[in-house]
Amino acid sequence: MNESGVLNESAAGLPSSSWLEAEAFDGNRSLALSSAALDFHVNPWDIMLCLSGTVIACENAIVVAIIFYSPTLRNPMFVLIGSLATADLLAGMGLILNFAFQYLVSSETISLITVGFLVASFTASISSLLAITVDRYLSLYNALTYFSEKTLHYVHLMLVGTWGASLALGLLPILGWNCLDDASTCSIVRPLKRTNLTLLAASFFVIFALMLSLYFKICKIVCRHAHQIALQQHFFTTSHYVATKKGVSTLAIILGTFGASWLPFAIYCLVGEREYPQVYTYATLLPATYNSMINPIIYAYRNPEIQRSIYMLFCGCFQSNGSYRSRSPSEV
Repeated sequence: MNESGVLNESAAGLPSSSWLEAEAFDGNRSLALSSAALDFHVNPWDIMLCLSGTVIACENAIVVAIIFYSPTLRNPMFVLIGSLATADLLAGMGLILNFAFQYLVSSETISLITVGFLVASFTASISSLLAITVDRYLSLYNALTYFSEKTLHYVHLMLVGTWGASLALGLLPILGWNCLDDASTCSIVRPLKRTNLTLLAASFFVIFALMLSLYFKICKIVCRHAHQIALQQHFFTTSHYVATKKGVSTLAIILGTFGASWLPFAIYCLVGEREYPQVYTYATLLPATYNSMINPIIYAYRNPEIQRSIYMLFCGCFQSNGSYRSRSPSEV
């Protein structure tokens, strides 16, 4: 039965099977629309990356705000922690934007921009960790001259180098070092070329090796200082042993967390092929983002001065709200 027959019989008032057929046609059309809607699905890995980016952005936004609005947090250590928190904040925002653009405004240009943004922010995060390690080594090696203008000058130079190199690496895909024109050169992270990803992985291993060497030297300095104190006091107390062990274990936790987060992805960047299942890329990239989630806990929230600033900030907010509510209507 054709469509004109259905309409004519309905107009004639015949309660025949034509109404059922018309209803079936509407039902089939609804089912077709429903199946088309089901074709648009979201990758669960992308959701987890977006959630990770949200947590990262919220954690580090608090750290950036605390350091920016606290005049007492201006020494070299807090400047470097602020740089790390800023880089992680941008990385978290990049993960959120990448998710939004991937499913809402998908285009090659936006893909290049978001990938370049993520490369620059994560590179700045890793480089800031190296700068913090160098600063900790200098604070122990040159303890007498650490709090001087020369140290602040070194910190500014490290910041310029950190963000300059990160920005340059992030701009490389946008300026043409990508695989959009030749899909055979694509890496496991499209649209980055395999050579580009190899450069990034090699840079990570250089930074990791430098951090490992510096932390080994820091451990030697800490143990030597503890031994010198024990010789001056003619005995090595349990408190000395506990303090030394705590300092060395803290360094091990810092380096172990960094390596456990980034090493799987860095190794996969070197050995992975584009033909491998995409789940391998997600399974190694997601733990790498956790490093930016853990960084504010290790470097910021455990610091007594930052804890004091957070306490004063929230107590000030609660006190101001309480005083406002306690005011009488005549005083308002």
